[in-house]
Amino acid sequence: MPEYQVTCITKPHPQSAHEHITHIGGPDGGQGRPWKISREEAIKYIDSKTHSFYVVDSKTKKRAYVGVVHPSDGRAPFLRTHADGTWNDNLLSLGQCS
Repeated sequence: MPEYQVTCITKPHPQSAHEHITHIGGPDGGQGRPWKISREEAIKYIDSKTHSFYVVDSKTKKRAYVGVVHPSDGRAPFLRTHADGTWNDNLLSLGQCS
């Protein structure tokens, strides 16, 4: 399964702490150029186990894999990182994709 490092995110209003990520992106999609995909595409790839995505923690230099949270209250699924058995917000600390 191919793995891709996520180095940027897109939110409709970058300064908002309460908006969902709409896109994720990274430095090289295997074609020698940056990549960017929608949240829905990323969820499809992760749920189908055809691709995996990760961020590198700036402090520990460890990988934190991106997972899909499926809320039981009917809200739309969303992306979140998971490392060492704990869900965390490493994605939200990334800069905006251009």
